[in-house]
Amino acid sequence: MRLDQALARLFHQYSRNRLQEWLRAGHILVDGKSAATRMAVSGGEKIVLSPPQLPDAAAPRAQRMPLKIVHEDAALIVIDKPAGLVVHPGAGQPDRTLLNALLAHAPALAGVPRAGIVHRLDKDTSGLLVVAKTVESQTDLVRQLAERSMGRVYLALVQGDPPASGTIDAPVGRDVRQRTRMAVTNRGKPARTAYRVIERFGRAALVECRLETGRTHQIRVHLQHIHHPLVGDTVYRRGTRGGIDFPRQALHAAELSLTHPQTREPMVWKSPLPRDFKQLVASLRACEV
Repeated sequence: MRLDQALARLFHQYSRNRLQEWLRAGHILVDGKSAATRMAVSGGEKIVLSPPQLPDAAAPRAQRMPLKIVHEDAALIVIDKPAGLVVHPGAGQPDRTLLNALLAHAPALAGVPRAGIVHRLDKDTSGLLVVAKTVESQTDLVRQLAERSMGRVYLALVQGDPPASGTIDAPVGRDVRQRTRMAVTNRGKPARTAYRVIERFGRAALVECRLETGRTHQIRVHLQHIHHPLVGDTVYRRGTRGGIDFPRQALHAAELSLTHPQTREPMVWKSPLPRDFKQLVASLRACEV
């Protein structure tokens, strides 16, 4: 059997890509030596796997910050993220992120890639996201994302008066004219968003969106593509405010469903609209009366 195939059977808690990366980087030894992925093994070889650790200087700092935890057990944490909180450190936000807060809440997450973060929400998007507490749980949850068995439902306030329902099937990739944006482009990856209108306000509508794929800024790009961008979205609103003032994109991750990576039980969590979003909807209803 090829070595990479044998590793996938022996260490099924890790993804094939991760095992191949560790093998190429020398973190997996066969009889004390580095080996190629296509090396043939016949049984009896001694495999030593030493997952890499970030050097202390490069490791994100643990920072105590308030977290709204809606569920936690030995395998995972479900967070209700407020708008304004960045999920992962980057060039413009080196600390004070969700990742830093997670390291303070559960120090063992330092041994899990990306502190267990499975998927992200934009800084100004509120709502539910899941964090894995072990590498095994993270691998399982990432597979659920890839297989589209993890359910994610968003509530969005869009400009205009969109059709009652539909599915937006349009590839999303980096905008060649502005690299900080995403766009519908033939060079992009397949992306599908199903939506339905929940309530109409004349100049805006409250829409439920269900992700069938998980591309960066997918909902924001897709709704702009059908000419109904998010209220408050300064990046994808095509220069029009739509007469509605809101300090962030009106997008909330309202429901998360998945199979528990240890118990295999189906689990569902829901998050109500945050106060600012709820007040905006109430003001639109009042204008319609």
